[in-house]
Parts: sequence; structure tokens; C-alpha cells
Amino acid sequence: MKKLFLLILCFIFAQAGNVCAQTVQATDSFELGTEISSIKYEEPNVMQEKGLMYGVCGSYTYSDVLMLKIDGRFSTGSVDYKNSGTLDNVDDYMWELRILGGGDFYLSEASTLTAYTGFGLRYLNDDMSGRVTSTGAQGYERESNYIYSPIGAAISTILENGWTIGATLEYDLFWAGKQKSYLGSIPGYYDIENDQESGYGLRASIDFIHNGSDMDFIISPFVRYWDIKDSKITVDPIGRGWIEPKNNSTEIGLKIAVKF
Repeated sequence: MKKLFLLILCFIFAQAGNVCAQTVQATDSFELGTEISSIKYEEPNVMQEKGLMYGVCGSYTYSDVLMLKIDGRFSTGSVDYKNSGTLDNVDDYMWELRILGGGDFYLSEASTLTAYTGFGLRYLNDDMSGRVTSTGAQGYERESNYIYSPIGAAISTILENGWTIGATLEYDLFWAGKQKSYLGSIPGYYDIENDQESGYGLRASIDFIHNGSDMDFIISPFVRYWDIKDSKITVDPIGRGWIEPKNNSTEIGLKIAVKF
């Protein structure tokens, strides 16, 4: 997949070279919105968490031969933890920042396909510190950090009734991750960092856009999925080995935004 990432970069720049001789009008736009989603995190045969997240999102896009885009989001909420014991209303928050570049392929007068790639950062904080599960286990804070490259395509079609409909499919090429477990808050334990080297992500969304004279109104259902393999083993100061188990997370939600 990492070779595919390089091939897609070359293809996008080649497409830009093909359209350089054409007259292209530079455009830019801002998008601001809000999201609500249901999230489920699972370490198979170990534990799971699920709950609701609420957040804000935004982006800036500039198009002139190539498309350049910066987008970000922040969400917060609470999840219910289940292992041998249970613990409800665990505080979670998450942010993500992405820098994307791509090129447009005009399929018809009304339809455009945009291929893109880039780099993304994802951070998730899950805080059980100072709390105790139903079986008496002490909780602790965890941080999850991902570095990845989105590889995706978005298609949009302008309809005759003032609406545009679009869809996006994306594969997220996982470069590296770091899981920080603040076990040191529990007597007799130490903070642990585990390096994650293998995994992938998938995303899909459908955009329903009402085109206005000053701004566009967007309704977009989405799904985001991550599958991360076992981490490398970390040995603590007294010789105990720790691993971050393979895990997956699924986020299904709805975005409502304006574009101007």
C-alpha cells in the first residue's frame, strides 16, 4: 500500500500537468459544521467501549489546477466500559488534523471526480483515572496517537433542482501509532508507551448539498473505521512486558455544515 501511495501522488501531479495549459479559475471555500456520532471501540476477547460523541469540524479548500485542503475536527463525549467489570460515563475526547492535495477529473458538465491524498494526525484521550470498575479494578488514562495518509476519491454531481449529491470513499494508510497508558497512577505500576506499526482505516460518506446564493447547506452521513494490529512489546522497569492488543473502532454519524 505504501507503493500505491507514491503512485497516486505521481498520478495526481501528472493530471495537474495535463490541465496546466487550460484556463482554470482559482476558487477557495470555507466549511464549518457540527457532528454527532456513535462510537464503538473493541479489543476482541478483552474489552469494549461504546458511547456518543459530539463535536465541531471545519475546513479550508483552495483549487487552482491542484486542490489543496486543510481540515480538522474536535469531538467529546462519554463511553461505557465493559470488561470483566463495567464502568459507565468514561470521558473521551478526540481531535484530528489533515492536509490533503488532489486533482479534479471532469466526467461530464455536471459530474466531477476528485482524487486526493495527504497526511493526517488523529488523537484520542480515554480517561478512567481515579475511578474504579464494578469488580474493583482501578482505572487509568490512555492516549492514542495515529499518523496516516488518506487515499481517497470523491464524486459530485450537480442536479437541476438546486442540489448537489456526492460520495466519498477513502482508505487510510497507517504509518505509525503510539499508545500511552498512564498506569503510574496505580501503586506498583509504571507509565507505558507502546509503538503500533500495522493497521489501516476506512471511511465513507454521502453528501447532500443545497446550493444557495451566499452559502451551501450540507447534510452528510458518514462511517469511519480503524483496524490496528498488536503493538510491539514494552518492558517496564521491573521486567514486566506490556502489549497494546489488536483493536478496532467504528464511528457512525451525521455532519451538518455550511460552506461559503
